[in-house]
Amino acid sequence: MGPDGRCAACGTYQQQPHTAAQPHPAPGPYGYGYPQPYPYPAAVPGPVGGLPVGGVDLRRGVRIALNVLLGVVALLLMLHIAAIGQQRGVIQDILSDGHVSFSASDAVDDADSFAAAMTALSFLGMAATAVLWVIWFRRVRLNAEVFAPGTHRFGSGWAVGSWFTPVVNLWFPKQMANDIYRASAPGGPQSAPKGLLNAWWVLWIAANVLSMVGDGMSSVASRKLERPFPGSDWRSNVELLNSSLAVSGFSVLLLLADTVLALLVVRQLTRMQEQRALAGPLAMPPAPPFVPSPAASYAAPPVPTAAPFVPPAVPPYGAPAGGAPYGPPPQQNPFGAGPAAS
Repeated sequence: MGPDGRCAACGTYQQQPHTAAQPHPAPGPYGYGYPQPYPYPAAVPGPVGGLPVGGVDLRRGVRIALNVLLGVVALLLMLHIAAIGQQRGVIQDILSDGHVSFSASDAVDDADSFAAAMTALSFLGMAATAVLWVIWFRRVRLNAEVFAPGTHRFGSGWAVGSWFTPVVNLWFPKQMANDIYRASAPGGPQSAPKGLLNAWWVLWIAANVLSMVGDGMSSVASRKLERPFPGSDWRSNVELLNSSLAVSGFSVLLLLADTVLALLVVRQLTRMQEQRALAGPLAMPPAPPFVPSPAASYAAPPVPTAAPFVPPAVPPYGAPAGGAPYGPPPQQNPFGAGPAAS
């Protein structure tokens, strides 16, 4: 027998014998040799920190680095909130005195320098975190494709591009995260917990919107202080600057809470994918019972058909019906119409 299973002598396909190294496939409910109801490969249990068979990437390096950077960003954001508070305290002292003294001017410079340094460090920390975030997010998106292929609304390329594309970055990443959660839930798509995910996304959008509002108010207040508009006084412009700092400080506070939720989202989703990979394919729910349609009860009964016609067998020559022949048929006379003389 050749390597393709064909017999070398007759050319027919033969069944290869199954040995202990090649066990016979057990028949399953979805056909002989197809015991699994889903077409995607199952992740074979193995080391959680490694790369199980089946294409699920559970390496922990990127996740640990991302958690460390998120913790650093949270610390920098707390310092940034303290810097904004220092600025507001100096402005409040100026409003109470009614003028800017030399000591107040030095305090303003110190507060502005501290706030500028914290703003720059926070930006650098968030930029480094964004790089690791998109790497981790694309990895969990690829894992989710192994768990439930063909059920995602966006391709894996959008796991990176959706965060940097204007306008669509307001909802594309959240929809992708919803699909990832549904595919990674160990108990099935309906058991995916999304309360933490929704809170994280709401805080992320709110923090960015308030940050833009605070920046706009600060820009207007700075222009008024440099070049006072007709009809505007000095106190109102300083109060507008103080209000802009309050809005910016609240946006940073929301961003700090969102950073903590992001840490929890990474931990929750990673745990879900580890459990989902070790559990293997989900079982397909049983098929619902067959219920005939109402029109089936009014269908006409089948019309009986007659048995096919089979011609009767012709007995051999010289034999009665149903009997054996008496002997060989007589020879014909070549010189007449009757039988030849014996």
